[in-house]
Amino acid sequence: MSEPATLPHPVAGHAGHLTVALVGNPNSGKTTLFNALSGLRAKTGNFPGTTVERKVARVEMAAETVVLIDLPGLYSLHGGSPDERVAADSLLGRLHDHLPPDIIVVVVDATNLERNLFLASQVLELERPVLVALNMMDEADADGLKLDPDVLRMELGCSVVAISARDGRGLADLRLEIAEMIAKIRANERAAPACKPSCSHCSGCPFQARYDWTEGVSSRATLRAKSIARSERTDRVDRILTAPLSGFLVFAAVMLGLFYLIFRAAEIPMALVEGFFGSLQSAVAGWLPEGDLRSLVVDGIIGGVGGILVFLPQICILFFLLALLEDTGYLSRAAYLMDRVMRLVGLPGKAFVPLLSAHACAIPAIMATRVIDDRRDRLVTILITPLMTCSARIPVYAMVVALLFPNNPGKAAVVVAGSYATGIVMALVIAFLFKRTILPGEVSPLLLELPNYRMPSVRSALLRMVDRGWIFVKQAGTIILLISIFLWAAATYPKSDAPPEVAAMNAQAEALEGEGKAEEAAGVAAAAANLEAQHALEHSFAGRIGRTIE
Repeated sequence: MSEPATLPHPVAGHAGHLTVALVGNPNSGKTTLFNALSGLRAKTGNFPGTTVERKVARVEMAAETVVLIDLPGLYSLHGGSPDERVAADSLLGRLHDHLPPDIIVVVVDATNLERNLFLASQVLELERPVLVALNMMDEADADGLKLDPDVLRMELGCSVVAISARDGRGLADLRLEIAEMIAKIRANERAAPACKPSCSHCSGCPFQARYDWTEGVSSRATLRAKSIARSERTDRVDRILTAPLSGFLVFAAVMLGLFYLIFRAAEIPMALVEGFFGSLQSAVAGWLPEGDLRSLVVDGIIGGVGGILVFLPQICILFFLLALLEDTGYLSRAAYLMDRVMRLVGLPGKAFVPLLSAHACAIPAIMATRVIDDRRDRLVTILITPLMTCSARIPVYAMVVALLFPNNPGKAAVVVAGSYATGIVMALVIAFLFKRTILPGEVSPLLLELPNYRMPSVRSALLRMVDRGWIFVKQAGTIILLISIFLWAAATYPKSDAPPEVAAMNAQAEALEGEGKAEEAAGVAAAAANLEAQHALEHSFAGRIGRTIE
């Protein structure tokens, strides 16, 4: 092991703060660790100039604020997917205005040490300060797997900390180790030795040679072999959940439960949101004098904000349940199962869950398309999502079938079911056409890992739910609010004089009031107000555009 060498003082990429990047294989628990370290302080956005998502948080370590970055999961620094390329470019400092991280924490799945060490060996060769977080030690213990972090530390030539991000085991030691590395960096010392793995190959060594090295390191660091009980249980369950018949039945049941909860569990909070904003509108309308200002505040702003937040319960429930399904390992099986069917129309299996959730609301469905890796497949899914029948169309369907078949519930049910089916069929047809015309290309091959089944982390799911909910309010909500205000203006201007019938009806209402017929007078006055509002809408910009389209 070489002696520590001095480093030039690092140039931090975030306003003078040191950066700590978490990197690891998919399903290694990297995001769970990020949530455990950052809590609710994380911000989600895209890497500059890309559509790849990143999470950033400012956390206190070593008596100073450091920037914690959760990089996309990857198996190799030479991966081909957009997420893998962006993660590798971030580590290498190739992104625009994005310097390499000052400290790299490689999150390694202790139950799959040999596979995870492949990426770790590549990161170590970057000659940056590196710390290996040996995660999922709780599962390793449950499997009867015994690892020696000290042996692994000698083999890798860098610090190794055994942790369990899910239950918090070892996180204090991890923070302490990072704090010591920060202190050394601040003292212009190398936080770790050269951090090259103890193999004789260069950075560009053949894959097979690197795999041979990782196999040797894994075997030397393993004191007791892994029990095959968990793998056998996983295989037995997979024989049911991924089989053509039983797999689809289970999948249908899971999706039905997801669909039901998005619809039903959100009813009460959605009603509360609607009631709150309805009461707020009434209160503000009583405070402000009648006129355009009151109309703007009550109908444009408060109505627009209420129209945004009423969808928030559905969005939160959707992403909470998806996070739980992902943590259990079932979501990977669902994507594998549906890939066989969705591929027939040019879509990946991962597109099924967003399209299904579109029956509740298209907004969270479009947000859920982030699980689709390929940009073209993701765009096709977004474009066909509005063709699905969302919950906002149900009142329209109910009104139409009530007018057409008031005394025939059987025909009414067929029409509603046919409307749902038509939306699904047309979405799949349009997807098929898009993939052969304006967005040509083959469906990206499905390459995913089927992790062992595990208990999900409710805390992590809640954090992801809050994160996605805030993204909706901040990003989609801003656009929806601006559109609401624009629509209010289009429906309000230009002003027009009331038709002569309104004056006559108001006079009739006053006469009835004088005769003591208050109820009849109120009815005539309400009809006059409705006629005046209808006339104003017809002569507004929105009304004129509507008549032109008609």
